[in-house]
Amino acid sequence: MAEIGLLSKAKILVVDDAETNVVLLTELLRRSGYQAIVGATDAREGLDLCRQVEPDLIILDLMMPGLDGFGFMTEAAKFVPEDTYLPILVITADTTRVARQRALTMGARDFLTKPFEATEVLLRVRNLLETRFLHERLRARNASLEALVERRTLELTRQVAALDALAKERLALLSKLSETTASPPEEKDLA
Repeated sequence: MAEIGLLSKAKILVVDDAETNVVLLTELLRRSGYQAIVGATDAREGLDLCRQVEPDLIILDLMMPGLDGFGFMTEAAKFVPEDTYLPILVITADTTRVARQRALTMGARDFLTKPFEATEVLLRVRNLLETRFLHERLRARNASLEALVERRTLELTRQVAALDALAKERLALLSKLSETTASPPEEKDLA
């Protein structure tokens, strides 16, 4: 489970064309201890904020004029790295099964319908953020392990090269020794 302090610092982006929904969700999150919340009432503006802020969670409406929530997810997928776990919580008035399945297929990690219950939103936000931070910690640990393996491999490569050079020196020395013992010693004139 992620620390409460870490969760409170999570960057959350709220994108909904209804300003009242953005304000409502922002206030709900702030009152629950989240500190870094930004909102947009236009999906294009939301994409710009997504690039700038690099949020830990996106709360997204589906039914918006111009670029809708599906279009937002399609565009965001173009600049969010593939190995990044960026959870999207869809909160929409579209209650159809098709919308739910399409959103979840396109990258949403959770789905709620409006009107929503505040407690349920907060629980799902916490769960998604915990998963996000666990994923980030795992990614950092994997990177650390990869760097360690790379360093150890380089050390082993150097040690093998040093042993190889030492083995060649020994062979050369043994070769010289065998040459000197194979040929009879020259007799010296004693005067």
